[in-house]
Amino acid sequence: MKTRIIHEDTDIIVAWKSAGLATQTARVGQQDMVSELKNHLARNSKESPYLAVIHRLDQPVEGLLVFGKNKKAAAALTAQLAKGSLHKGYEAVLCGKPAEESGTLVDYLYKDAQSHAVVVTGQQDRYPEAKKAVLHYQVLGTVAQPELLTNVAVQIETGRFHQIRAQMAHAGVPLLGDNKYGTRESLTLSGTLGVRQVALCANHLTLCHPVTGKELAFTGEPENRAFALFH
Repeated sequence: MKTRIIHEDTDIIVAWKSAGLATQTARVGQQDMVSELKNHLARNSKESPYLAVIHRLDQPVEGLLVFGKNKKAAAALTAQLAKGSLHKGYEAVLCGKPAEESGTLVDYLYKDAQSHAVVVTGQQDRYPEAKKAVLHYQVLGTVAQPELLTNVAVQIETGRFHQIRAQMAHAGVPLLGDNKYGTRESLTLSGTLGVRQVALCANHLTLCHPVTGKELAFTGEPENRAFALFH
C-alpha cells in the first residue's frame, strides 16, 4: 500500500498521500488513496467500509489528508473545512526567488476545459466564473545549485484548483518539477536535478477531533528529493 496511515481511531483516518497517487479516481485499474484505505478498513470489518473524502491533493502532490470513517465525523470535518478551522500548511520549492521574503498573492483563477487553472487577474470581468485565490508565503531558505531555488512555507485562504502552482507560476517563480505550469527553464532545471514530481507538500494539518473536540496537529517530512537540497 502506497498510502501511509499516520493516525486512525473510530472516527477518522489521517494519512500521507504519496506523490503520483490520486486521492480518488474513476479510472478503471488506476490505484488511488481511497481504494487503498477502503481495502484496509475492509480487512477489519464484515461490513462495507465507509470513508468520506474531506479534502484532496493534486495527483503529483504529496502530503497529509484526513478522512471521515462515519457520517457524523465527515459532517463535522467538512464544517471545519468550510469555516477555516481545519488548517493546512504547505511547503514548496520555487525556481527563482520571490521579490519579498514574505508576502500575499491575490489572483483570480479560471479553470478552463482542459483542467488547467489560468490566472486572469486584471481581466476577471471577462471571466465571470473566475474565483478569487489568496495565499501567503514565507521564505525558508535558498540554494543556488545549479540555479537559484527557494524553499517556502505556504498558507492558503482559498482552496482553488491548482491554486499554489498557478499563482506562483504567475508570480514568476514556478514550482520545481511542475510540468503543467513550469517554464522551459524550470522544466530543464527539474530534469537536471532529477525532480519528476511537483515540489509541493502538504506537510502540516491541524483540526479538532470531530467527536472528542481535542485539537490534533500532524506534521510530515517531504519525500520529494527537491526538499533534500535545503536540509
